[in-house]
Amino acid sequence: MTARIRPDLDSIPAYTPGRSNPGAVKLASNETTLGPLPTVVKAIAEAAETANRYPDNMASELRAAVAAFHGVEVANVAVGCGSVALCQELVQITCAAPTDEVLFAWRSFEAYPIVTQVGNARAIQVPLTEGYAHDFEAMAAAITERTKLIFVCNPNNPTGTAYGRAELERFLDAVADHILVVLDEAYYEYLRVDDHPDGVEIGRTRPNVLVLRTFSKAYGLAGLRVGYAVGDPEVITALLKVHIPFSVNRLAQAAAIASLEARHELLDRTDHVVAERDRMRTALIAAGYTVPPSEANFLWLPLGERSADFGEASASAGVLVRPYGIDGVRVTAGDPHENDLFLAFATDPDVLARFLG
Repeated sequence: MTARIRPDLDSIPAYTPGRSNPGAVKLASNETTLGPLPTVVKAIAEAAETANRYPDNMASELRAAVAAFHGVEVANVAVGCGSVALCQELVQITCAAPTDEVLFAWRSFEAYPIVTQVGNARAIQVPLTEGYAHDFEAMAAAITERTKLIFVCNPNNPTGTAYGRAELERFLDAVADHILVVLDEAYYEYLRVDDHPDGVEIGRTRPNVLVLRTFSKAYGLAGLRVGYAVGDPEVITALLKVHIPFSVNRLAQAAAIASLEARHELLDRTDHVVAERDRMRTALIAAGYTVPPSEANFLWLPLGERSADFGEASASAGVLVRPYGIDGVRVTAGDPHENDLFLAFATDPDVLARFLG
């Protein structure tokens, strides 16, 4: 006899990570190509010496370090096994019935519909604008009495588009105070817009706004899985209730603390990534591609039904990129020589004729 499993799980897609292939250049997962700084490596090694002991389940030192970094109280901070784990926990604390709704733009972070279904809630997807950005007017119109949670990915993954503070606050003004709005700022460190939207600052006067950040991207700790949330203490307390015990391991906590201490040196690296991102975009536009402005560490090529074929052709050329169904292809900005290899493929006359002709 087979164990009885939730029947709706058949309709939930598994999360699909970026491809890996030994020998190929990987521009598919928005990773930084630089490893942790020596001081961070040292902290990891020291933490490994006590790997026989459970980590601090409350991540007290890390929460204190994050709180000091943002000028908030420890009660305003929760940590998780990457920000994606916090996304799922946020569904758990806001949605209690299958009719409860989680609202987000689409296409956006592909984990949103998955964690919503896992949380037994209903996903409400609002199409992006023609400029591949959140359609805040349409999102506000889609709010109902069943809306419990709203995800706003800024900059948006996978399109890279972003809004400034004024536009974000106009949208927040249209949301009722009892609905939790999550500003997912996984790519915050790559933002260079003039009207800089710091979600933590925005949330200081808005108890229904929670901010997610991660150490996976600019801080280079994708392999250790640690992210955090900053929000109202009541929301943070609820998150701690559904937190999976010991899910943020000892090495991740130590590395994150050391990374915050070395943040100025680490974040200087983002300037080089942004320069490469912009160089790639200029070259691709000159070749004839449509490439919306990006405020993340990647670019979006809206190739429609040609997306999967483009991804396979790029892989055959030795560069792994990330196709998204029939919507487009996301390309991470890597090291200059890696980006050059992708540009050589993408701007080859035969490739242009095949995918833009």
